[in-house]
Parts: sequence; C-alpha cells; structure tokens
Amino acid sequence: MDKDTMFGTRGSDLEEAFFAQQNRRLLAELKQQAEKRDRREALAKATGIHLESILDKLIELDVNVERAAAFTLIPLVEVAWADGEVHDRERKAILEAAAAKGVEPGSIPCQLLEGWLGTKPEPRLLEVWKEYTRALVATFDAEQKAALQHDLLDRARAVAEAAGGFLGVGKISAAEAAMLADLEKAFG
Repeated sequence: MDKDTMFGTRGSDLEEAFFAQQNRRLLAELKQQAEKRDRREALAKATGIHLESILDKLIELDVNVERAAAFTLIPLVEVAWADGEVHDRERKAILEAAAAKGVEPGSIPCQLLEGWLGTKPEPRLLEVWKEYTRALVATFDAEQKAALQHDLLDRARAVAEAAGGFLGVGKISAAEAAMLADLEKAFG
C-alpha cells in the first residue's frame, strides 16, 4: 500500500471515528433534552405551573410529578378545610381548578385530591408542606419565588371565595383568611 492510500485510509478512519463520537455525544444531548422536555411537560400538567424556570428548578431538585402535584394541591385543600368542612362549592372549585391545570380524573393527583376532600388531612401534612415550600423557594430567585407564590395563593384564594358571599362569590371567612395568611408565611 502506498503512502497516499495508507494516509488517505487512516485519515478517513480517523474522520469517521471522530464523527461517530460526535454523533453519539449529540444524540445523547438530544435524548437528554427530550427527557427534560417530557419531565417539564409532565410537571406542568400535574401542577398547573407553566413558568419554565420554575419547572426546570423542580427538575434540577429531582421533584417528581406526584410530589409536585401534592405540593400545589395542599394549599387548596387546607383552605377548603379551614372552617371545619369542605362545602360543595369549594369541592367543585378545587376539582375544576385541578382539571383546568391538567389534573385528569383518575390520575394519582386527582385521587389524592379526592381523598383529601373527603377526609380532612392530618395537621402534619400542612407542616410538611410549609417545610417543603420554605426549602424549595430558598433555591429560587426572586422572580420565580413571586410567580410560584402568586400562582398557589391565587388558586387557594379562589377556593376560599367559592364558598362565601352572595352566590359563593366575594366573601372569605375569618378561618379561610387566617389559613391564607398562614400559607403565605411559608414563602418567607
């Protein structure tokens, strides 16, 4: 084999090996991006949170769909139970809010929610939620923290308003207002 052929063949082999390695790396990156996109979509569907920076932070912290769904539903449930019972309008408001945020009937988050609406959760659930929230928002920047706080508390406030006032609009009981204030404290 002459030198030109030998170096040409070796050069082609080197080039193919280089691009094969690059292709494997690029394919791995594409797969990782697709997995992250799928996790982001699943978290958004389970929580109703659509701000990508928050979803990415949840992924970074390895928050799974079940934990994230519970995290966003607990404030609604706690406000509904604040006065000692869940009124039909509150139940309906919570289930509609959950459905609007992508929580599908029969899903794990929906089953959790229905169980909590039927039987008042143990007080420890709220304490764990507060601890989790404090730890979570400590990792957020100010914009992410404000967006999450606004989203969760607005949904909880809508539940509180569902049971009171004229035709269920506008009146929040003292117990519900106290619960909303207590939930807000978790955001520091």
